Amino acid sequence: MSDDLKLVKELRDKTGAGFLDCKEALANNEGNLDNAIDYLRKKGLAKASKKSSREANEGAVGFFENKNIGVLIKVNSETDFAAKGDTFLDFIDYLGNTILDYNNPDLNLESFLNYENSGKTIKEKVDEMIAKIGENIIISDLRIFDTREDKSSFYVHNSYRKNIGKIISFLKYSSNSDDENILNFAKNLCMHIAALKPEALDENSLDKKTVDKELNIQKELILNSGKPASVIDKILEGKMKKFYSEVTLLNQSFVLNPEKSVGDIVKTDYKEANFEIKMFNFISLT
Repeated sequence: MSDDLKLVKELRDKTGAGFLDCKEALANNEGNLDNAIDYLRKKGLAKASKKSSREANEGAVGFFENKNIGVLIKVNSETDFAAKGDTFLDFIDYLGNTILDYNNPDLNLESFLNYENSGKTIKEKVDEMIAKIGENIIISDLRIFDTREDKSSFYVHNSYRKNIGKIISFLKYSSNSDDENILNFAKNLCMHIAALKPEALDENSLDKKTVDKELNIQKELILNSGKPASVIDKILEGKMKKFYSEVTLLNQSFVLNPEKSVGDIVKTDYKEANFEIKMFNFISLT
């Protein structure tokens, strides 16, 4: 293979552009690879700007962690076909590992998009990927957790890779034991979180507006039912208990043992291990 063809191939590998486009880019930039990449990028960005207005409802969620932080990142594409492809999945890997290298638990999505890596911002990297795969791509969610003082576990539902899938749940916990039983329980809790999607750890952790709204709705329903005033408070208490059992992790029936709540299992089955849920989170594609 001639040197010219090697350059064209290298440029195609780096940009995903067509053979003739790469050949033209190199010719217009005296064989300078970096300038040819910028030349194609400018042409690609024009295409990307048109595609970036299209809806992107498919995609995948990735989880990454090191000794200091855990990262959940959601990247949308237009089609499930693209989301399953290695090019798209490799890009999620690149994004996640870039965040790990940056190693800042306070990083947010806006700052990350403007973060410069290898001479280009993440936003520019996204635009390059749009041009490469021919679909709109959006980094739609980014959550970073400080994991220095706690243990953690995660679960991937409908996985494309071991750390990338349709839903990923994450758990921070403390325990005086690291035996297999504890590790399995933490993993099972992550599966529970992915399945039932609790809104908060317990009733005290729920947003006050959410609680007040539900209280008002249930109170109105009870009043309209014609129940005697003397039993309204008791009925309301029962309604709110049911509500908490639906939306808070510790009050939900454990998916693998519906006879007990998650909180009851933690208190009884894992008391000696001093198991305590510190926090949880999840991102779902839908």
